[in-house]
Amino acid sequence: QVQLMDSGGGLVQPGGSLRLSCVASGSGFSINDMGWYRQAPGKERELVATITSGSDTNYSDSVKGRFTMSRNNAKNTAYLQMNSLKPEDTAVYYCYANSVLTATWRRLKVWGPGTLVTVSS
Repeated sequence: QVQLMDSGGGLVQPGGSLRLSCVASGSGFSINDMGWYRQAPGKERELVATITSGSDTNYSDSVKGRFTMSRNNAKNTAYLQMNSLKPEDTAVYYCYANSVLTATWRRLKVWGPGTLVTVSS
């Protein structure tokens, strides 16, 4: 009933910017918190940013001041604006949503398939 699709990754030069999008589709659900993880080769999965239903955000120290997460509840979409990108930001980025199915109150964490961000000259 709930599906997530993340997109917007690509190849950018150091110092460049990208905006990732994460759109939720389906029916019979509501979304509470959303967020972005990333995973680079040889590294553990890292929580990058979170946002509440009221648009309260938190960021990892590694991206604070450079990345901004936002959401448009009317469009069931979350965004990650990434500025001043560094080579160490290279990773597959995954969005997630903590959702509740309205008919059963069942909680479900839903993941997008991931989008690759490569920062290189």
